[in-house]
Amino acid sequence: MQIKPYLRQQPSPEGYFGAYGGSQVPPDLAAEMDRIYHAYLTIANTHDFIAKLRDIRTHFQGRPTPVYYARRLSEAVGGGRLYLKREDLNHTGAHKLNHCMGEALLASSMGKKKLIAETGAGQHGVALATAAAYFGLDCEIHMGEVDIAKEHPNVIRMEILGAKVIPVSFGQRTLKEAVDSAFAAYLEDPVQSFYAIGSVVGPHPFPLMVRDFQAVVGFEAREQFEQMTGWLPDHVVACVGGGSNAMGIFSAFIDDAVELWGVEPLGRGTKLGEHAASLAYGHPGLIHGFKTYVLEDSDGSPAAVHSVASGLDYPGVGPEHAFLNKTLGRTQAAGATDDEAIRAFYQLSRLEGIIPALESAHAVAYALKLAKEKPYESILVNLSGRGDKDIDYVYENFPPEQYA
Repeated sequence: MQIKPYLRQQPSPEGYFGAYGGSQVPPDLAAEMDRIYHAYLTIANTHDFIAKLRDIRTHFQGRPTPVYYARRLSEAVGGGRLYLKREDLNHTGAHKLNHCMGEALLASSMGKKKLIAETGAGQHGVALATAAAYFGLDCEIHMGEVDIAKEHPNVIRMEILGAKVIPVSFGQRTLKEAVDSAFAAYLEDPVQSFYAIGSVVGPHPFPLMVRDFQAVVGFEAREQFEQMTGWLPDHVVACVGGGSNAMGIFSAFIDDAVELWGVEPLGRGTKLGEHAASLAYGHPGLIHGFKTYVLEDSDGSPAAVHSVASGLDYPGVGPEHAFLNKTLGRTQAAGATDDEAIRAFYQLSRLEGIIPALESAHAVAYALKLAKEKPYESILVNLSGRGDKDIDYVYENFPPEQYA
């Protein structure tokens, strides 16, 4: 019997990646999740849907995005060869539009009238607002007040695109609370609205759908890298909060002899509340309707977390990441601190003329360390977004003269 490739095996029909994933939601919402799953399996696999999505990716998003050899950065580190998958050149400036256009196309095909989502760094919010404008749908984005202040340029973009931005003022006022708020809004009318989750998290089928829509990143990168070098990379590196960009690029390499590194935010310390490294410090638990590794308080509630990157400060991780790392040992858990990410932010900007998102800077930071350890090997980094949204925050709080 022929063994199916990994992506054809996972998840189970119930949405489990081993012990992780699934859907633990109220009965009325479970029925809507089932309808979305059925629609995904039927509509999204039709020739018309696939042809439309490919047309959007080519003529609207500007795909494929290139793979770029960062020569000066590689020379500066004096180690391995560093390559960047330039998702910062995807329309709206990040990988998020890959799944947002897919989810919006599915929602439109299902007759939905409104898209609802959470956002942390604002990249998912901008991407979904863009998709809503493209398809003529209403759009509502929930965003923590802390992130609104940090990522003000993206708030403006969302509003210009016609989205309604809902400030979230309870709890830590960051990404976790934005998810809570968006879910509550979605429950008010799940029939007419569609919750477009921003990562490979949430109840089934969202981790599956987002992974599949993001897999274009990995399949492009695999083909491009092989054409450029004649080989596959030795290492693939991506940042992991929820983990959509990482699952996107990892997808094409899971069945290959390539090391996969998921870089979590180590923040400013190892104590609970000082980081957002769920795989490194978390435990199996339940969050937002699915099982995964979660950072929890003593009472079992999702803990407060911290990262300089708003898109990474989530107290859980996508269930497939938990499965690949904890069960299969297929991915390696890595990390970068706030300071390392800021230094990588400036180093990439000054040596290559590429300003990365703070989320992506975590992956760059770890890749720089890896390059020193592996001086003769090739490292492909998913540069998941550009740093336009972060420049005011970084300049004010981490002045460039401190990182000369």
